[in-house]
Amino acid sequence: MNVKLLILKFRRLIIVAVHLVLIICAYILAFYLRLDFKIDSNYWQIIIKTLPVLICIKMIIFKYHGLFSGLWRYASVDDIWRIIKAHTLALIGFIAWIAFIHTLAGFPRSVFILDYILSFYLVAGVRFFTRLFREKFRPISENRPKKVLIIGAGEAGVLVLREARNNPKTNIEVIGFIDDSPNKKNLRIQGIKILGGCSDIASVVEKYGIDEIIIAIPSAKGEVIRNILSHCQIPSVKIRIVPGLQKILNGDLEVKPRDIRPEDLLGRETANVNEKEIGGYLNEKIVLITGAGGSIGSALCRQIVNFNPKEIILFDHNENNVYFLGIEFLTKHPRIKFRTIIGDIKDVGLLKRVFSLYKPQVIFHAAAHKHVPLMEENPAAAIKNNIIGSRNLIYASHHYKIERFILISTDKAVNPTSVMGITKRISEMILQSKAKMSKTKFMAVRFGNVLGSDGSVVPLFKKQIEEGGPITLTSPEVKRYFMSVREASQLVLQAGAMGNAGEIFILDMGEQIKILDLAKELITLYGLKYDEDIKIKFIGLRPGEKLFEETLLNSEKDKATKTDKIYIAQSDYFDPLILRRLIRELEKTADVTDEANLIRKMREIISL
Repeated sequence: MNVKLLILKFRRLIIVAVHLVLIICAYILAFYLRLDFKIDSNYWQIIIKTLPVLICIKMIIFKYHGLFSGLWRYASVDDIWRIIKAHTLALIGFIAWIAFIHTLAGFPRSVFILDYILSFYLVAGVRFFTRLFREKFRPISENRPKKVLIIGAGEAGVLVLREARNNPKTNIEVIGFIDDSPNKKNLRIQGIKILGGCSDIASVVEKYGIDEIIIAIPSAKGEVIRNILSHCQIPSVKIRIVPGLQKILNGDLEVKPRDIRPEDLLGRETANVNEKEIGGYLNEKIVLITGAGGSIGSALCRQIVNFNPKEIILFDHNENNVYFLGIEFLTKHPRIKFRTIIGDIKDVGLLKRVFSLYKPQVIFHAAAHKHVPLMEENPAAAIKNNIIGSRNLIYASHHYKIERFILISTDKAVNPTSVMGITKRISEMILQSKAKMSKTKFMAVRFGNVLGSDGSVVPLFKKQIEEGGPITLTSPEVKRYFMSVREASQLVLQAGAMGNAGEIFILDMGEQIKILDLAKELITLYGLKYDEDIKIKFIGLRPGEKLFEETLLNSEKDKATKTDKIYIAQSDYFDPLILRRLIRELEKTADVTDEANLIRKMREIISL
């Protein structure tokens, strides 16, 4: 049998035997030290009589405190405390036995203290020697280890250092730490020096030939991450990040550093959602998601499966996206029943068939035309899809007595200047109007750009960087709200549990981020330099675009309340008869495609 396997098989017995030997050695050595290394027969008689009792006491207490079960390669301060407590209890027990059973007559009192000290050092020392041996003499990789600089000399940074030393597969050598705390400068952590602050990154990288930078500040806000990246614009140096602790505890990510992602630039805290409330309206329900193949629609689907729905209906006109989502469901969620509907929300006949045949109970309406410049050129398409299609769904939901209807809206619907924004605002108005007379719980959820989604700037910027640039930007001053697709989908589900009668929920997206800063940071993530490797070209604001976005209409600001990361704006009143008439007129005009008249009629509607 392989020696290593043999050791692993009898590992517990070997550990017990090692402790037994250490206990015996410490006790006898204590007598030797006390008696100047001259033990006569009388003292040997005392040793022989008392040693078995000491062994019994220590072995029982050591087992109780878990000293036989720890992994010595991970010896830490916690092990020291357990060893101290075990030896203290053993000392008290042994003194009590000597005093009341054996009597202290003729027993050297200092042996108690000497044995305590020697036994402690031997038991603790064998652990830390094992750890030291494994770290210093780990297998050498055939490849040259990458020289790594860790940003953040806190707990996460120390974890990365330990992983680098304990795991040969990492193949990295930690050269130093970077930390902006003035109290830490030039100090050492486990022998590794803190080489300076963020402003020193470039010089440290050049001096030590750093291959990789690991950002180990899991609690850092987006502003801090972006500031760090501004100092890391160094070609050929890879940047990685340690994920947030909450994500690790949730099982979403591993403890290991990973490549930095665009959403790390947001540095937002994880959304706290009430899973009981969400499960209350999704558990054992038939859920229909329009636009199921899109970024938000598919993210909603991936979240909904966690709440045990009876069935999920994937509704989309894009067959490829839905096909691959279905494959994902079959692979990762085989217990979830789902069906796919390839069709258009403008098709009233199809909607009637789906609603009557499959009887959905909860609807998430994520299907929409979203690209602002394209909708400026094609207002009729925007009206037919975003307004008429949404109206069809809203009316069908009311007619078939759907329990809940959640409309995915946008911050561009606030004081809209674009065709896309106006169409989304009108769909909100239709929903609020119908909510006043329906038993269906209608609500809308309004949020900004989803970082990394198909319609966001990130995929465009990535493509332009990979092609060698330039990155095209409308204006150096343009700002947008951003959030991750996961956070957006979680908060949409939470808002779905809160709505009753046409409320508009506005997700708290923090501060607006300059698109120029985002572009520069993406260039850094690729290990390139702004204005040297990749240039940025300003092309001016396109029709319908704003320099910055808003989240609340002027009329909503005084009525908005806020719960965890969600603002709630109560529904406005519209005369349903006038609104319905104007929508019918708009629908007829859309068929003629008189663009000027279309925009005039839409502005008439939002001015109600």
